[in-house]
Amino acid sequence: MIFGGLEKTTLIDYPGKIASMVYTIGCNFRCPFCHNPELVDETVETRIPEEDVLAFLKGRKGMVDALVITGGEPTIHGEDLLSFMKKAKGIGLLVKLDSNGTNPDILEKAIKRKVVDYIAMDIKAPFRNYSKTVAMPVDTEAIKKSISLLMSSGVPYEFRTTLVKTLTPPEDILEIGKQIKGAEAYYLQKFVSTKILNPQFRRKTTYTDEELDDLQAKMSKYVKFCGIR
Repeated sequence: MIFGGLEKTTLIDYPGKIASMVYTIGCNFRCPFCHNPELVDETVETRIPEEDVLAFLKGRKGMVDALVITGGEPTIHGEDLLSFMKKAKGIGLLVKLDSNGTNPDILEKAIKRKVVDYIAMDIKAPFRNYSKTVAMPVDTEAIKKSISLLMSSGVPYEFRTTLVKTLTPPEDILEIGKQIKGAEAYYLQKFVSTKILNPQFRRKTTYTDEELDDLQAKMSKYVKFCGIR
């Protein structure tokens, strides 16, 4: 694999762990609020071969606990991704995978092969509104399958939604709650309008802290834990 970025140390992307993070190139969504546009449209200038990443990780052994694999959408790389995850596990690292849930078969293989220790899945919208939100056709049955898979897998996981107020009104967030009812963890993520795929969305807003607190209380009726980021 070729990666589009490497973060040496992150204290916030793997719960409770010191981690390094790599960015895969390419995505099957075109979310206008995406904050990694150069990865999505594959214009990123940084190109790091897999062997260089693995050499770096071996050199960090004992200094970091885990590796976070994000994107883009990592699962579009299929068996190449799974092979890389196995190599990272072989170094002795915990592995966290960020995904949009469109490839449940890859998620299932990662779980069965024991090459993943934590999965964070984005829930972009209620099922009825997915394609509009991500600006691409979406097989929502695949999304549903990924949700069910994570909730029954025994692997630690979280669901999360980036909140653009004009795209995800409160009733949609509560509908998401019903769709993931009983989930272990769900995070409401503030939309930050800096570097994004569609510059017009810089004028869009997220929720106020007070509104987020209210949504958190309401979502806590559906999930075991609801947090705000």
